[in-house]
Amino acid sequence: MPDTKKAEIGSAQESSIINVDATVSAQEAPEFAAPQFVRWFREVAPYVHAFRGKTFVVAFGGELVHANALNALVQDLSLLSALGIKLVLVHGSRPQVNEQLRLKGFSQQFDRGRAPTDADALECAKEAAGEIRLDIEAAFSQGLPNTPMSHAQIRVISGNFVTARPTGIIDGVDYKHTGQVRKIDVDALRFAIERGSIVLLSPLGFSPTGEAFSLSMEELATSVATKLRAEKLIFLTETPGVLSPDGTVDTELARLDADALLAAGELDESTAYYLQFASRAVKRGVTRAHLIPFSMDGVVLLEIFTHDGVGTMVVEDTLDDLRSATIDDVGAILQLIEPLEQDGTLVPRGRAVIEREVENFTVLEHDGVIYGCATLNDYPKDQMAEMACLIVHPEWQGAGEGEILLRHMESRARAYGAKRLFVLTTRTSHWFIKRGFVQGGVADLPKEKQAHYNRSRNSLIFIKRL
Repeated sequence: MPDTKKAEIGSAQESSIINVDATVSAQEAPEFAAPQFVRWFREVAPYVHAFRGKTFVVAFGGELVHANALNALVQDLSLLSALGIKLVLVHGSRPQVNEQLRLKGFSQQFDRGRAPTDADALECAKEAAGEIRLDIEAAFSQGLPNTPMSHAQIRVISGNFVTARPTGIIDGVDYKHTGQVRKIDVDALRFAIERGSIVLLSPLGFSPTGEAFSLSMEELATSVATKLRAEKLIFLTETPGVLSPDGTVDTELARLDADALLAAGELDESTAYYLQFASRAVKRGVTRAHLIPFSMDGVVLLEIFTHDGVGTMVVEDTLDDLRSATIDDVGAILQLIEPLEQDGTLVPRGRAVIEREVENFTVLEHDGVIYGCATLNDYPKDQMAEMACLIVHPEWQGAGEGEILLRHMESRARAYGAKRLFVLTTRTSHWFIKRGFVQGGVADLPKEKQAHYNRSRNSLIFIKRL
């Protein structure tokens, strides 16, 4: 799977244009609809292949059900299942439990976070979970014509996959029937999803003695995603995601940056609550964790199959030693570059050029050894940036370090305001094509770069839209 965030299939607005009614033939559709649909389908196909057979854990609270967004979500999840994606769903029930408590005359109300659950509240939790589970199963059983569920035959399996333990007494407070995840029956979960079923988990767990415990939906989803080594953990939330200072959604966060935001204490309560679980999941081996707003129609599809997505994705910068180069790194950078200069892969630069441009370099370092580098040159007038000198030492290749460098340079280019990233290469065209670059020409380069293009090398030009 490429390390780019999502497939490049155009903006969310473009995707909505092709939502042509199923009863309209291709000939009757507007002129622009058919070509756009074909282009979209071709561009998304490689990512469909990449996700087939991967496991997604999708978690949503009772707030989504309360907002009548369940049917739309189920239709989109049905589509993912049809594409061969293995799904585990974890639902919450907090507002439904609170409603049950209110109707029965109890004053206790649950909010986010851990709280004691007495016997009456546990019974309300069981009732709410059972009702939501049946609603979800019913939604997956529908097969209305001209809907995404038409001809769908989806099996939804629930069961005692989760062993729980009591939270116990903390700081003198007895949490009674509030529990925590003790064990996940991973073999049983895998058996179910490998055979095409969707597993549905309620926020309840059972002890070996047969006691039931109320669990946190977020903790349960994180535990399941971690144990399954899921490709994605997706939280559908009431919030739009992590917002940047300018009010836009921060579409991608390294886990360390997410932890820094949490430590700063400046996020709103809801976003911070979900983000801590997303960060925890990624730290424990989940490839990607997402926070996306359930209020947006088609949000799961938009997050997965558009380049920027619509929410916040947390990733692990697996190499904590990815850093900006300093003047002390010049010698090590030269050692990486020189063999490739000698065989003609790179244009000779020399120490003086490296020293002058060292602030543009990013290096990979492990135990004091620099084994990878890349540089970025900004062309602000053209809203373009050039990535060059992308090198990983041969002994370190094959574990995704080049893709990590590429992702980092893409992030830097976006921060500069660049809309496109380009590279010049004579030997590695296939590597860039596989990662979303398309071939261009000299005329596509910034004017300043065109003036310095070395025609004798005849380097191929590849460009990627950011």
